[in-house]
Amino acid sequence: MTYAADRLFEEVAYVAYHFHWSMDEILDLEHADRRRFAAEISSINRRLTEEE
Repeated sequence: MTYAADRLFEEVAYVAYHFHWSMDEILDLEHADRRRFAAEISSINRRLTEEE
């Protein structure tokens, strides 16, 4: 099974935007690790929004 290219680009862009990592650094991550970073970033953003 292949991972949808659109979803992969979305994850890479999201992590790169927030962590300023290169595409190669992000693509070198295991899929589960990349998804975890995206989830953690999302969680942090939600908490910050709720505090405002």
